Amino acid sequence: MTESDNRQQSLADRGYRRVLGLDYGSKTVGVAVSDPLRLTAQGVEIIRRKSENKLRQTLARISELASDYQAEAIVLGFPRNMNATIGERARAAIEFKAMVERRTQLPVILWDERLTTVAADQVMDETGVRDHKKYVDEIAAMLILQGYLDRTNAGLPVPEVNIDEE
Repeated sequence: MTESDNRQQSLADRGYRRVLGLDYGSKTVGVAVSDPLRLTAQGVEIIRRKSENKLRQTLARISELASDYQAEAIVLGFPRNMNATIGERARAAIEFKAMVERRTQLPVILWDERLTTVAADQVMDETGVRDHKKYVDEIAAMLILQGYLDRTNAGLPVPEVNIDEE
């Protein structure tokens, strides 16, 4: 066990647990993780699959990451339409939420992700990243998770997502 592993375990023993952030897409899932103090979000990886409905390996990888990082919750981007209605992608996210909860046994919090992909593209433009497709989902997951962390660190309640609309 490395010094870093020992430090992580020590923080977990004192009740500091991480949160995973997910940006769920039709063929990818961007993954981010908080630091143990829940101040910042860091990108982890992009899970890729060949088909939208092939989720077994994706769910297994998310479960593995949740265990590896000792996560106590998962924040999942909820892609509402710009007019706040729930469309096809949002319904798919609701179904994915249930699958992730079953697989990981962790609470999954839906987080409004409108414009995170646009923001991720802007970040990459500003930092000179040319291959947006390679990183956009991971950066979007970081932005989703950072939004959640900023709100909870400010002592503000997490907005309830009404999934019964429409």
